[in-house]
Amino acid sequence: MQKRYGARLVALRLDVTDAGQVADAARQASDVDLVFSNAGAFEPTELTDGAIVEVARREMEVNYFGALQMLRSFAQSLADRGGALVNVSSVAGLANVPIQPTYSASKAAQHSLTQAARAILAGRGVTVHGVYPGPVDTDMSKDLPAQFEKTAPDDVASQILDGVEAGYEDIFPDPFAAAFAERFHTSSKSVERQMAATVAIPA
Repeated sequence: MQKRYGARLVALRLDVTDAGQVADAARQASDVDLVFSNAGAFEPTELTDGAIVEVARREMEVNYFGALQMLRSFAQSLADRGGALVNVSSVAGLANVPIQPTYSASKAAQHSLTQAARAILAGRGVTVHGVYPGPVDTDMSKDLPAQFEKTAPDDVASQILDGVEAGYEDIFPDPFAAAFAERFHTSSKSVERQMAATVAIPA
């Protein structure tokens, strides 16, 4: 995490699974008005794997509880400055991708938290944005089936910033996500079936 002082950026140690580090970061960056909660964990694991519960716990620790720690620690600073919170989730949080079952579940939890935060913090002058990207061209998506169109990280970041500036509550920052959103808003069940079909596609 970085805090801006004039023209300088100051790096802060921040592990979102460490409540002490999150609290320390919030104390040191008490003047922030824009917080991006972008930490993410993903461990490819079969649903019937013996380690699946431990994997799910690790993913939830970062993707859900980490976002909750950030929300709790920075809410007052954001309220004091009329700021904005940006939770970076995934389209997988809106419709489970069965080849990423527990990751999808953790992102669904984060999506629900984003909705709650938006309602609760609105009265305190804080805007809350949910970001739902599709596959981004990083190591995390390297083993996805070819049908998943990937977007360069810089392009996704630019679209997220544009969406925040425009005041969008839900941001779909890449072509895959935009197409997903259109289908999802038309029929969430059809998107669920589309995602379910990925289990029959070899990686």
